[in-house]
Amino acid sequence: MDIYKQQNRSLFPLIRLSQGQLNLLETCPVQFQRIYFEQLNTPSSPSQQEKQTWGSQFHLLMQQRELGLPIDELLSDDDQLNHSLSALLQVAPELQQNNPDTWRSAEHCRTLEFQGYLFTVIYDLIIANSTQAHILDWKTYLQPEKPAKLANNWQTRLYLYVLAETSNYLPEQISMTYWFVKLPTQPQKIIFNYDRHQHEQTRQDLIRLLTQLDEWIKNYLEKNISFPHREDCLEKCPYAEILLDTQDESKNDNNRVFSIDEIAEINPFL
Repeated sequence: MDIYKQQNRSLFPLIRLSQGQLNLLETCPVQFQRIYFEQLNTPSSPSQQEKQTWGSQFHLLMQQRELGLPIDELLSDDDQLNHSLSALLQVAPELQQNNPDTWRSAEHCRTLEFQGYLFTVIYDLIIANSTQAHILDWKTYLQPEKPAKLANNWQTRLYLYVLAETSNYLPEQISMTYWFVKLPTQPQKIIFNYDRHQHEQTRQDLIRLLTQLDEWIKNYLEKNISFPHREDCLEKCPYAEILLDTQDESKNDNNRVFSIDEIAEINPFL
């Protein structure tokens, strides 16, 4: 399949993959096809846009604070933003510390080429020293995920995997914390420690998933064969019959779906 991609690079539309796209591939390949091949997205609702705006503002606030830039103007117009930041700082002392032996980077971007695809991850904050690296991620929706579900989400898995693959840190030296910061609840955190076993399992699962994707793309481009349904989503999938006629459905806005990657901080794990 790698040779096929090289020979048909102009026809091969998927170069970059995000954690959201991996999640979609594992839950509903048909929806993946609609969103990323046929671009059948729908605008978010006003309530979703409001959540997206607030999430973007919180991420901007934390980035500017980490860079030592003024944040008063951001806080002056949003009491909830102010209270969320104050509550987080009270329970996350690592955000207050300024250890000269520690390296910190906000909105830190890393890329990894793997099996002909390019993964790009953006860490909200990395705090590291010579022996440990810690990833922090801000979640601005109310309800924390169950740890087991969050551990299996591709954001958790890909963020840890990419850092291990693009740094000198061993998997055991890497950890990740999700901070759920939306009031009225107090900030809550879920921590994941990494190890070699998890790292190898993620590598094997990526190979499996991307090998499937290679075949689906090849069939789609060469034979016009749609992406398949997974057994666990077929009965409840809204695209089981809709996808039988892609041309007609593309004219109907009511059938469009949106990408979870395009909606900042609406809970992508539900």
